[in-house]
Amino acid sequence: MVIDGFELVTRGELVTRGALSQHLKALEQQLSVRLINRTTRNMSLTEEGQRLLDVLQPALVAIERAVSELGEAHKEPSGSIRMTVPRPVNRLLIEPYMSEFLARYPKLRLEIVSDDGFSNIVADGMDAGIRLGESLDEHMVAVPVTPPIEEAVVGSPAYFEKYGVPETPNDLLRHNCLAFRFTSSGTIDRWSFTSPDAEERTIEFEPKGNAVFNDDEAMLNAAMQGVGLIKHLDLCVRQHLANGRLVRVLAPWCRPFPGFYLYVPSRNQMPAKTRALIDFLVERRKHLVAESRKAIPAIAPAGEST
Repeated sequence: MVIDGFELVTRGELVTRGALSQHLKALEQQLSVRLINRTTRNMSLTEEGQRLLDVLQPALVAIERAVSELGEAHKEPSGSIRMTVPRPVNRLLIEPYMSEFLARYPKLRLEIVSDDGFSNIVADGMDAGIRLGESLDEHMVAVPVTPPIEEAVVGSPAYFEKYGVPETPNDLLRHNCLAFRFTSSGTIDRWSFTSPDAEERTIEFEPKGNAVFNDDEAMLNAAMQGVGLIKHLDLCVRQHLANGRLVRVLAPWCRPFPGFYLYVPSRNQMPAKTRALIDFLVERRKHLVAESRKAIPAIAPAGEST
């Protein structure tokens, strides 16, 4: 951007001397002050024009720097990323790998808003969000960041030793099924099952155990202490199943469904920071897919083998 030499670059395009001259004439008419001395061959600033340029020059430099930095932001990941994430997903996908992500992109600043409800990221001033694929609008730009997932009914070995193993969802009526209450809506999460036979019957009920939680970590701890049974995402209980602190039941009754997706406002002119986040979470998804292929034994109904 050169003012004294009467060149101006806007959005990467050169403004001609003729066009610039017309703009300056319009400004002179508006101010009732001559800013430029003109001859047939040359132009120069008047005293008033120089005073105006001296005042505006710092702002023009700041504008030029801001435009340049915005252009660079599309080349190298930098700046802040504000994203809304359900609490279980934050603990599963974000917290364990935050140091790796920020070390890879040192010019980024990550702001996580833990929220179990669906967020309008545009209205809420967010750059991205993570939600279940089945809850997203079909017009939303979304990328899967987990494999398909299942709900898993789990309890501690001590609980099953004391109270027995449910063979069908109807048996759960005789068990202490711990409930989860959504913070956003205040409703209890209902347990839904689909029969593994050809009829594909659906069974749904509201758990009415002796404890209700609005935090999945507290609910998990209660299950591991043998308080009762819980129903949670298989990804969130996999570690506890692997180390034997929890055991899964009724697996054939739990059908897989689309997993979690990272959703963003638009693909057009996507900032490098958003692209970096997408690439990183897609990379983590590949690890989750590999881990999901490792079978974890569950307790089978009586008369069947695991």
